[in-house]
Amino acid sequence: MIRETYLNALTLGLFVLIPAWALVADEPFTITLMTRAAIFAIAAIGLNIALGIGGLVSLGHAVFFGIGGYAMGILAYHAQTYTPLSEWPFLIDGTKSMPIIWLVAVLVSSLAALVIGALSLRTAGVYFIMITLAFGQMFFFFTISWAEYGGEDGLSIYVRNGFPGLNTLAPIQFYGLCFVILCLVLLFTWRLSKSPFGLALNAARQAPVRVETVGLDPTRLKLVAFVISGAITGLAGALFADLNRFVSPTMFSWQTSGEIMIFLILGGVGRLYGPVVGALAFVALEHWLGGLSDYWHIYLGILLLLIVLFGRGGLIGLASGKEAVHD
Repeated sequence: MIRETYLNALTLGLFVLIPAWALVADEPFTITLMTRAAIFAIAAIGLNIALGIGGLVSLGHAVFFGIGGYAMGILAYHAQTYTPLSEWPFLIDGTKSMPIIWLVAVLVSSLAALVIGALSLRTAGVYFIMITLAFGQMFFFFTISWAEYGGEDGLSIYVRNGFPGLNTLAPIQFYGLCFVILCLVLLFTWRLSKSPFGLALNAARQAPVRVETVGLDPTRLKLVAFVISGAITGLAGALFADLNRFVSPTMFSWQTSGEIMIFLILGGVGRLYGPVVGALAFVALEHWLGGLSDYWHIYLGILLLLIVLFGRGGLIGLASGKEAVHD
């Protein structure tokens, strides 16, 4: 436990020290890489609530990632073109304000997670995996045909959205914003896991029949966790779209869902800092191995295979000498 605590502190320290070094060394690309890692970590934390605590193996979390991205893209697009969203139920203008965009992204992602979760939780096991994957592909093909917002070509945003008091075009300032959000999401997840709801959810994952006998509904607990999970992943999608100033249907693809799950498996499923370590490792491997070969995914696959076979606790489990938090 003590060793894992030190590893967690070291991981968080890297998110401070590396960007600080990059700022001094005038390496803005390194800051962008760390921003990417922080956003991916937020998305994986969202999945960790559903999978790590709730035991819900979702292959459709790209739905919420993409919804968050398109919430940003659509609002920013209408703000930069000075056109209202007249085809929507309510006549509203676009906006370039990040807090408003985040609120919309979280609300819409939560609503989507509520509907998808309510339908998907009627199933279990491999059927749950497949139905969440099916929802992801439905959104993917819908956005491909959504010509008004770029269709298959996606949608470009000319200038990054704004946050009060910050110059978000400065890489270090936008990174600082994403890092603060990452810390807040980590704090929220820690408090959630220790709360009565988190303990009940953990029990529902391990022994749903026993939970039901004490008067709690395991399905309802998992649905609430799925909605929270979708909201956090949707927030990450909005940040990712702002980082790239671009949204496209690939945000909804099954590959994106797979990558989010890879972050979690790499770091350690069910561990608080597992998503953070996994996202950081993935971005580092993508950068270093991608410079060596176009087929760097082969090396990533070998690493994943070794972790699944010999280190089910992920990189954190291997480094701390502990197995997975749960089977």
